[in-house]
Formats: sequence, C-alpha cells, structure tokens
Amino acid sequence: MHKIFANSLFIGKKIEILPHCHSTNQVAADLLVNGEPPEGTIVLTHNQTSGKGQRGNQWESEPGKNLTFSVILRPQFLMIKDQFYLNMIISLAMAEYASGELGTKVKVKWPNDIYVGDRKICGILIENSIRGNLIENTVVGIGFNVNQVEFEVDKATSLAELTLEDYDLMNVLESIIRSVEKYYLKLRSGKFDEIRKEYLSNLYWLNETHLFGADRVFSGQIVDIDAFGKLVIESNNERSTYDIKEIAFIE
Repeated sequence: MHKIFANSLFIGKKIEILPHCHSTNQVAADLLVNGEPPEGTIVLTHNQTSGKGQRGNQWESEPGKNLTFSVILRPQFLMIKDQFYLNMIISLAMAEYASGELGTKVKVKWPNDIYVGDRKICGILIENSIRGNLIENTVVGIGFNVNQVEFEVDKATSLAELTLEDYDLMNVLESIIRSVEKYYLKLRSGKFDEIRKEYLSNLYWLNETHLFGADRVFSGQIVDIDAFGKLVIESNNERSTYDIKEIAFIE
C-alpha cells in the first residue's frame, strides 16, 4: 500500500498502485475477500488489460495515459432498494470534476457514463456485495480519459483532446477524490431528494425527443428515473420503464 496525500477525510488515504492488472475492480474485490482494507482504499493501475463497463463492454485505455482505478466503499447505511443512489453520486462527482476542468456543462448518460456533448469521457462500473437487506461493500470502478488523444471508438474523448493540455494524472486523481468523497458524504447524511434532483438535472437527453431501441425502435423522451433507478421514457403519451439491458440509445 502507498499513501496519497489527498485533501480528504478517508478516500484515497490508502492507495495500491499496480503497473498493470486485468481489472482494478477484481483486485479490489480480492482485497475485500482476503482482508479488511480501510474504506476509501483505492486500487489504481497504469495498464488495465481487461477493464469492463456496463453491459460487459470493454473499456479502451491507452497504457499510462488515463486514470483506471477502483474505490472500496462500505455503504452499510444504504438499503438494497436504494443502491442506484451510488450510481448517482459517483456520476455527479465525475461530472462535477469534468465540468470544472473543461469550463462547460457535461452530462450523465444513464445510468452513469459521463458525456461531453455526444462523446464519452468517463465510464463507471459499480459492483455491490449484499448482506441481508443492506449493502455491505461497494467497489466503484472508474475509467477516465485524461491524456489519450486517439481512440478506436469515434464517440470517445479526453481532457487532453478537448483542452490541448497535458495533465498530471495524480493531480487529476486527487481532485476526483475530493468530489467523490463530497457526494458520498452527502449520501451518507441522507440527502436523497437533493441527489436525485441534481442527477435528473444533469441527465443526457432529458426531455429531448430521440430514437431508442428495445424490442423495437421507437421515438420518445426521457422524462424521469423510477425509485429503483430504471429509466422512464415517454412515447405516444405512455410511460415505460427500462433496465440497463433493456434499452439502447440510438440517435
């Protein structure tokens, strides 16, 4: 373990830096199985070889150019039914940092991708372990594009591509840590309504007419999320809810 002198209460006070690994989420999960890492422990690698995102997608990251890391949290105050609030706070933390750095509004593409315009700058994968009706441990995996400027995926972007600047990765990480801890403490203090309202106000395609794919392609508007974090889309004056594997954003 290595110390990082982040200006935070507990997130990032312990950090394990790996030259390469297959998945920081898996390494963090192994730490939880084999010991009692402090809450806020971070696993960071310079080269993640099998990073994954939502729907089992691979996360593209050029070695040494971006931030690929996982944070261990213990939200044992949070009931299973409220677990989507973890997606909300991490998304908002990353959106806050990116907006501040870029000087422009970024959006959260449901459930928790961070978009600048129509291009993705950050992906998030949250994995929970459950005990009873509460969440025992959470591993928050974050892939944030910082200095990479060439991507195989057309809709990807990075801080460096957008600002034409080169960034110190550890300085970026320290700023992100502060944002994540701020929103996590807000959740821990029970500010559910405030979090939900802010998440909705930052939601990509909210109240805009677009094409979606489910069992068919249809035109509709994102109008809300339900109590469990499912997406609510209105089409032909009818509202339907969709889970992560049930809906695709088309155009």
